[in-house]
Amino acid sequence: MVLVDPKKIYQLAEEKNYAIPAANFINQEMLSSYIEVAEELNKPLIIAFAEAHSQYITMEEAALLGKYYAMKTKVPIILHLDHGQSIDSVKKAIELGFTSVMIDASDKKLEENIKITREVVNYAHDRGIFVEAELGHVGSGNVIGIECSEGSDKTIYTSVDEAYKFVKNTNVDSLAISIGTSHGTYLGTPKISIERLKEIDLEVDVPLVLHGGSSSGDKNLNDCANNGIRKINIYTDFLVAAHEGAQKNSTNYYELKDNIKKAIKEKLKHYYEVFETKEVD
Repeated sequence: MVLVDPKKIYQLAEEKNYAIPAANFINQEMLSSYIEVAEELNKPLIIAFAEAHSQYITMEEAALLGKYYAMKTKVPIILHLDHGQSIDSVKKAIELGFTSVMIDASDKKLEENIKITREVVNYAHDRGIFVEAELGHVGSGNVIGIECSEGSDKTIYTSVDEAYKFVKNTNVDSLAISIGTSHGTYLGTPKISIERLKEIDLEVDVPLVLHGGSSSGDKNLNDCANNGIRKINIYTDFLVAAHEGAQKNSTNYYELKDNIKKAIKEKLKHYYEVFETKEVD
């Protein structure tokens, strides 16, 4: 199967009231692990490359790997640019074959965020590409492989009124909102504002996205999936799982690799359950 139209996948998630995992990858082993689980469970998957991870894998490599594995599988796959840092970066991702892109101007003032996002949307929509943007700001906790920009450790909740204005003035396809999560891990379980989520969901007519899903608590994430969040980003928890898998006894490289892949796969299976992601018809 080739990469699918994101709008169709999000529409199904909306109709059946579930969230789709957006699994960030920085190498082929992580990506193949995710794809194997999606195939085994017959469930849709968003494979994501964050621009900030270019030191581990280039955008060109991520595009080639993403398209290759999407061609091999029968389940719906979306190849997504996560936290695109500039208009030029987003344009590059589109040229490389990403079917979904995120422009992250959340550290800008509202009007500047709208202006930048609208320019990306106009460019992307002319080419049939799905666009995500962020309003409010998801800060950083104890981050492993940080995805957000430097100095962005403060979380700013998304305003309901601004969310409505933002979507109306940008024509964006999905909106990442800030309701209490952070990128990375936590010392405890974060307090998620489900009420703010419900209020925003009532005001906007596009799928909502949650960043900073790792370590946010299964009940929190399940509540989000049941109340309007259609995509939940996970990265740090996969790194933690991989590290734990590497600590298990192994007598050679192949066993080590298998232990790491098994740990990653089990983590994704867990989140499929938490998000209540439905099988593909």
